[in-house]
Amino acid sequence: MEFTEVRDVEGIARIAQYFSEVWNTMVDVLSTETLHCIRHAGGAVIGAFDGDRLAGATVAVFGPPADASVYSMIAAADPGVGLPLKLAQRDWALGHGATTMRWTYDPLVSRNARFNLVKLGAVVIEYTVDFYGPMRDGVNDGDESDRLTVSWDLTASPRPEPPGGPEGEILRTAPDGGPLEISDGQRIWCRVPSDVVALRREDPEAAAAWRKAVRGVFTDAFADGRVATSMSRDSWYLLERK
Repeated sequence: MEFTEVRDVEGIARIAQYFSEVWNTMVDVLSTETLHCIRHAGGAVIGAFDGDRLAGATVAVFGPPADASVYSMIAAADPGVGLPLKLAQRDWALGHGATTMRWTYDPLVSRNARFNLVKLGAVVIEYTVDFYGPMRDGVNDGDESDRLTVSWDLTASPRPEPPGGPEGEILRTAPDGGPLEISDGQRIWCRVPSDVVALRREDPEAAAAWRKAVRGVFTDAFADGRVATSMSRDSWYLLERK
């Protein structure tokens, strides 16, 4: 697998098409013109290539100068390519003087949460309600676009997974009748669906109920000065005080 900054017209067009295929939409997720502007302004469009096959791509721009940070706008990859692609993006950022990276993701997608918080060691620092407004791609259509913002210390190693699962008092019940929020008085755990993409497709009303339920836990927890630091294999977020 080769990870390369893409600068040519044909390569940029391939990446724009790849993003549209991943998000199952005929509308550009990021147009070729936008990608060219990002690259020309000093950002990076990085492609993962398995021979001639495009297996993943990610795009980043710089944050404010004083922050020594970059913002990852979008990433998509074939199975098994996500981690090395993200590490290639980290190497690019470090090589340009950045020490942190931020991006957003859907709080209900547990596999992304586990990748971000456990495999990379990022921390969720913000919850935003309906971040983009209505989205019309084949993955998010019909749902509100709540997003979590993660901050990744590019110089740190991934943190070890915390031992044990949720324990303590059940504070809220999930739409499926099981526990949603559990607290031991210090830590809070919040459960999300194991596969919200399939749930949206099969039962949009249930997915919308999960969105509002999880939103309530996170907005209260963040107002109380907490951050999300981990995601268990069975879809429980861990929220701890900063």
